[in-house]
This record gives sequence, structure tokens and C-alpha cells, in this order.
Amino acid sequence: MRAASGIRPLGLDTLVRLQRGLHAPGTPRRLPVPDGMTAPLGCDAVAVPARLGPLVLPRLPRVGCVYADDAHWWWIVPSDSDYALEWPAPARYATGAVVPDVPSVPGLIHRGDGTVPYTPPIPLYLALCRLTNTTPTWSRPVSA
Repeated sequence: MRAASGIRPLGLDTLVRLQRGLHAPGTPRRLPVPDGMTAPLGCDAVAVPARLGPLVLPRLPRVGCVYADDAHWWWIVPSDSDYALEWPAPARYATGAVVPDVPSVPGLIHRGDGTVPYTPPIPLYLALCRLTNTTPTWSRPVSA
């Protein structure tokens, strides 16, 4: 069967398969900026295992948007917050706030108080260094 334009219409099976492909497990997903907020500096994200999330939160002087699923907590930070920093393991840095290997977008568990979604990256970095017993990169001895 052909439409009047000569283009063959898609069948229901094809449409269902395409829809499933859009949300297949392992599809990278971007954390959304909540309505009413802007991200003038762009967005990246820092993920930590879910067990560390509740330990990080009270160590921060200000918290922006935080997303969570069963495995990770994700903090929105300004783009390029990984510049000259080695985020301590097991933290993961996600450029563009794109979270890989999740079946759906993690849920927003904390919305920042302001109009930007950011958690300041340096306090977040220091809190993670403290919790993981990692020396910050600028405090490490330099070898010649």
C-alpha cells in the first residue's frame, strides 16, 4: 500500500519497534534542567554511588539540582568542571549531563533554590575527596 505521495506508510510493528529503540536500556539520556531554571554555563554532571549520596549532601554549603536512581546520585555542575581536576573514584564525570546505561532519566530529588541548577564544583570535589580519602590534585606532590 502506498500513500498518495508515493511514500509507503509505516506499519504498527515498525512504529512500536522504533519507539522501543528510543528508550532501550543502555541508551544515553540527558538530565533535564527543571522548568524555570537556566543553564548559562552549560551542564555537566558528577555521579557517585547511591550509598555515598546521603553522605555528600550535608557536606555542601549550597546544593543545586540532584538526580537519583537506585545506583547513583547525579549532581549538575557547570560545563568543564573537570578542567584540571581528577574526580576521585568512584565518582564519574558526565560531559553534557548525559548519563549512560540507565533505563530512564533519574528522578529529581533536590531542586536548587536559585534560577541555575548548579552545585558549586569545588565544594563537591572536596567533599568527594574527603569521603573517598583522596588527596585533591592541587595538594599532591609534583614530580620532576
